[in-house]
Amino acid sequence: MLDPACGSGNFLYVALELMKRLEGEVMAMLTDLGEQQASLALAGHTVDPHQFLGLELNPWAAAVAELVLWIGYLQWHFRTHGRASPSEPVLRDFKNIENRDALLEWNSRTERRDARGKLVTRWDGMTTTLHPVTGEQVPDPDARVQVWDYLKPRPATWPEAEFIVGNPPFIGASRMRDALGDGYAEALWQAYPRMPQSADFVMFWWEKAALNARAYHAAKGKGTRRFGFITTNSLRQTFNRRVLEPHLGDPKTPLSLVFAIPDHPWVDASDGAAVRIAMTVAAAGTQPGRLVTVMAEERDQTEAEGCKVTLSAEKGSIFADLRLGADVAGAVPLRANEGLSSPGVKLHGAGFIVTPAKARALGRGSIAGLEAHIRHYRNGRDLTSLPRDVMVIDLFGLTEVEVKVRYPAVYQHILDEVKPERDQNNRDTYKRNWWIHGEPRRDLRPALAGLNRYIATGETAKHRFFQFLPAETLPDNMLIAIGSDDAALLAILSSRLHVAWALAAGGRLGFGNDPRYNKSRCFDPFPFPVLSDEQKARLRQLGEELDGHRKAQQKAHPKLTMTALYNVLEKVRAKVTMEGKDKEVYEQGLVRILLGIHDQIDAEVAAAYDWPADLSEDDILYRLVDLNRDRAAEEAQGLVRWLRPEYQNPAGTAAVAKGEQSDLALATTNGTARAAFPKQLPDQMAAVRAALEELGEATPQQIARRFARARPDTVRPLLECLAAIGYARDAGQGRYAI
Repeated sequence: MLDPACGSGNFLYVALELMKRLEGEVMAMLTDLGEQQASLALAGHTVDPHQFLGLELNPWAAAVAELVLWIGYLQWHFRTHGRASPSEPVLRDFKNIENRDALLEWNSRTERRDARGKLVTRWDGMTTTLHPVTGEQVPDPDARVQVWDYLKPRPATWPEAEFIVGNPPFIGASRMRDALGDGYAEALWQAYPRMPQSADFVMFWWEKAALNARAYHAAKGKGTRRFGFITTNSLRQTFNRRVLEPHLGDPKTPLSLVFAIPDHPWVDASDGAAVRIAMTVAAAGTQPGRLVTVMAEERDQTEAEGCKVTLSAEKGSIFADLRLGADVAGAVPLRANEGLSSPGVKLHGAGFIVTPAKARALGRGSIAGLEAHIRHYRNGRDLTSLPRDVMVIDLFGLTEVEVKVRYPAVYQHILDEVKPERDQNNRDTYKRNWWIHGEPRRDLRPALAGLNRYIATGETAKHRFFQFLPAETLPDNMLIAIGSDDAALLAILSSRLHVAWALAAGGRLGFGNDPRYNKSRCFDPFPFPVLSDEQKARLRQLGEELDGHRKAQQKAHPKLTMTALYNVLEKVRAKVTMEGKDKEVYEQGLVRILLGIHDQIDAEVAAAYDWPADLSEDDILYRLVDLNRDRAAEEAQGLVRWLRPEYQNPAGTAAVAKGEQSDLALATTNGTARAAFPKQLPDQMAAVRAALEELGEATPQQIARRFARARPDTVRPLLECLAAIGYARDAGQGRYAI
């Protein structure tokens, strides 16, 4: 554990005390189980001061911190072992407290001089004197320190630690130059170019810890698992949120706030002044957090260390402003939507793509049946920009011999253009089935069979829009295809409610950091409204109008793209004056009419849910998450509101109840990849605890379902151990809770 601003070691002292208690509880539990420390592969290991690291600029405080740790360790020893002497040497120099700057390293520093060569000094930031007139404390003009210039400043390197904690200095951005000196502040900003100069001093610690946590490698046990800091409550303000947001919103290695208190009373150790602070704990990955709010404060004039507080806790996704959001990530896939959506085919062979002229040369239009195997082809850019007008050879369902006999010209083409590429592929199935697409999407094809058209959207796109594609068009892997020809469904998907959900549930990808429509997170869990016949008719009319309007304008203006259309639509919403190219797109696309269609769709879809049409996006997400849970509960009882019942449930068979809602909502579905259950006992304990923290309350069976090769009989004693040492509680009836 590292405290990179440890002062005289108070945080490290408390951490050592708590870890020694935990060590004792674990050893007692092992004894009760008839096991020994060797069972954890930790024979001979113990908690002692060498595991508690600190960085401190003040040399006196750094020396005190090391002494404080040893005092705490020896106090524990004598409380536990009585008068028995500790092992010698009693004190050891682990060099775990380093006296150095926690943020900056530099090659050298020189005294700053002004234009006349005179040394530049500043107030020391601490010493005050009485003003001769007002009698108030003011900076002492004689308390001056040298201003330094730093040569080649760079970020300081921190010792490796699994956990980082601390209470870094509270210095606002506006005071940094005065408190730290112009030279140091400038060197700091130079060493950390990504940090906004409006960010408080404490945020530099937050930035460094966040980078360490995002680099955590669970399999190798490398990096920082979690970090937690006490900061000023201005952490929530825009100028400090700019530090948090890139970490929380990173599309590849996001950080999550797993615990936060936005506003809490505190006593500043330096001067005893009452201040307001925020507490944040963060970890790598996307996971819900616990937001704790101070509901009441009881101040006592005789209480030197602050006041008593009453706290309230909620669970969900915590945003950079330390506000709780709807737990969209916790929504479960619904059976009502299953089997309808999928990415399109993945070719693994550029030779499958041909021009219309090449298709005719291969026999399309002259050889019977070849139209089914050389098809029109669309990818994401074809939808958002100008279509390429290409076709694709699709031989799914045919053997190599059948292709060679029935379509010899096609066979020779792919033999020349596809097979050499496939022969170099590392996957054996791709080599053996070289004439078939690498991922032919066997599950998608039945959903599209028999339809004249289907719905598609680009997997990654700046604007989220849906449109119909003709059935003879084969979708590429960068399209999400939805097996329905119902214009009412197109309208719902195009509504503000679904787009808000898709933006929250999907990640972001690509150079432009564009939203990504992940079908398993955006489509499968989405709770569609239950429509009356009248609502269905109105939404069908609007869906047809939306799709028809855009296609008609693109046909009339072949260079008009969907991206340009929706760029201008967003500007119209924002009441931006149309000029130049935007004005041309506005007129060609009849964008005002398009906006009107979208507004009507939004109103009709809100009415179908029986919700107000002017809900904020946060309220929309909260309601949709709640509805997802309600639908999951219905499905657990056997009520499934099939989205396309004639395909998904043609026999009209009633679904079999699957138990209580929590069993369905908390269990991992068969279609979701499950993590392997760890083999070592410490890793098993950590995995079970993490699963319980995420679920809040669960049975051993529900925990076991979240892992491959985990059994309830294995999970149950682990939960009992967690309850025994205070990390869980027995909720009764075989259930455990945090």
